[in-house]
Amino acid sequence: MGQGGEQFKAISPAEFFYKNKEIAGFSNPARALYQTVRELIENSLDATENYGILPTIKISLRELRQVEEGAHYEVVVEDNGIGIPPKYVPQAFAQLLFSSKYVLRQTRGMFGLGAKMAVLYAQITTGYPAEVIVAPIKSKHIYSFKLKIDIRENKPVVLSFSMTSNVSGRHGTIVRLVTLGDWSRAKQRIYEYVRRTAVIAPYAEILFRDPEGSVVLFERSISKLPPPAREVLPHPHGVDIETLKSMLQTQSVNPVAEVLVESFQGVGEVTAHRILSEAGIPSEKKAGELSDREIETLLRVMKNSKDIKPPRADHLSYLGRDIIVAGLTKIFNPEYANAITRRPSVYEGHAFIVEAGIAYGGRVPPLEEPLVLRYANKIPLLYDERSDVVYKVLERIDFKLYEVEFPAPLAIVTHICSTKVPYKGVGKEAIADVPEIEQEVESALREVLRDLRSYLLRKKREIEEVEKAVSIAKYIPEVSNALHKMYGVDPKVVSQKLLEILNSKLKTFKIDSLSDVVVE
Repeated sequence: MGQGGEQFKAISPAEFFYKNKEIAGFSNPARALYQTVRELIENSLDATENYGILPTIKISLRELRQVEEGAHYEVVVEDNGIGIPPKYVPQAFAQLLFSSKYVLRQTRGMFGLGAKMAVLYAQITTGYPAEVIVAPIKSKHIYSFKLKIDIRENKPVVLSFSMTSNVSGRHGTIVRLVTLGDWSRAKQRIYEYVRRTAVIAPYAEILFRDPEGSVVLFERSISKLPPPAREVLPHPHGVDIETLKSMLQTQSVNPVAEVLVESFQGVGEVTAHRILSEAGIPSEKKAGELSDREIETLLRVMKNSKDIKPPRADHLSYLGRDIIVAGLTKIFNPEYANAITRRPSVYEGHAFIVEAGIAYGGRVPPLEEPLVLRYANKIPLLYDERSDVVYKVLERIDFKLYEVEFPAPLAIVTHICSTKVPYKGVGKEAIADVPEIEQEVESALREVLRDLRSYLLRKKREIEEVEKAVSIAKYIPEVSNALHKMYGVDPKVVSQKLLEILNSKLKTFKIDSLSDVVVE
């Protein structure tokens, strides 16, 4: 009992998100249906490509019955991933903030919420349990669960469990939810999300069946996978005092110098001793014996040290030019496509890589501004686009300098990968305008736009050459006939020779023959 008769109590993470589901993207039936599909697809991609498996993902939405707020939809997502070990399935799908992602590694998800929030939302809106079927890779059995979440205790409730023989040798995960949704309002976003996933993951085969019975297949167009993301030690410039305290307490009986070397990247024995000397801490002192004042001093010295190497980026899973161009070509079939991957950079002690791609022409619609496809850690970002750092950068770019006059058929892809992407909210839809990231995004965009300008200028010269050649070609019959009258030469031979001269000139611009332009 608190002051004035107030009662104080703690609530579980499940109860918190049950009461505040909007902050995780489940604000209404339309957004929730989109978020459910998105979270399950992202789980499937992480369970495949990070383990060297070319993803095959099947998504099915089926309307079960109409209700006042919308309709109940069956959502089924199946993948060919490694399959979750059965002992972890209940917690992985029915315990909020239980995750394999609480290590320093680039992942699509960050908070251990995604699939579990989808399960929670389905449970509180329809009452149906989640059904999860897993076949771990090389497993002789297939395991089936029906799960609910104990919201008050944030614990999984296993309603049923069964095990069958895996005679087919398949592997992967199937998740089935029955959730409240609004397909008519979510349709455009869901289709756009799946399409943009196909752009960024052309190495995946994606089959999507919607509630109206329409089926769309995005075939695999490249068999090259991105390098897998790997776990990495934190960098001294990217930790706070509580993280440092936790590290020291975990290895409390070890000398503090040894803890620094083993717990951080960029810190060797010489650097560790130098940092401790500057902080006035004996190297052999036990990590658990440091006072709060000593820990504060140590953190300040580490953050200001110039001896510590910058964070490595070899643990990041970037896409590379081949994959981005393959994705753009697969969806837009453009007349021109290109992409670049910037060198790694650093913000707040975290390495990050920015990539940018461009598609021009083909199936790209001519719009009054570029069609922007934003990605972070290979996640398509569809909402809150105007508050994203990419749009802040685009506002500064004068496209006329790059020979682009709107309306123009121009699509731009941006991809940012890092162990810590600075999202503006839990919904992970917009990236904050961190100065280091903003600078890299601008450099990447200007680099690909310069390449586009070179292409457009070359194309302009080619058109001018064609127009000039066509103008000349129109006079070939008159010149041939005049030479025939003056010198008695065969006009057909003269016409042929003049066409050969024009064609040889045009072939340097990769333009076909002008024979069909000249009328004998």
